Amino acid sequence: MPITLATIKDKLDNRIGEELLVVAQAGRKKVTKRRGRLHMTYPAVFVVDLDQDENSFERVSYSYTDILTRNIKLNFNDETDGEEAAEDIEDEEDEAEFDAE
Repeated sequence: MPITLATIKDKLDNRIGEELLVVAQAGRKKVTKRRGRLHMTYPAVFVVDLDQDENSFERVSYSYTDILTRNIKLNFNDETDGEEAAEDIEDEEDEAEFDAE
């Protein structure tokens, strides 16, 4: 079964308040990494409160399609592999693509 935006939202709903690292594609061969806490999920976007020690602004929002299209990766602090760990959502997407072939 392919992953849907609703599935991504449901998984993030269960992780509200948790610390995370957002790794985002910022353009040509450029990646930005931001630490923060998952603040809230909305129907089309989710909001991350950023660490004020590392960032000059307070919050950033992303759409669920950013995860689906792999423009961003979310790494939660409870994952053991650190920054290299991809969130469970991406793993399920890979399994779904494999099953479809």
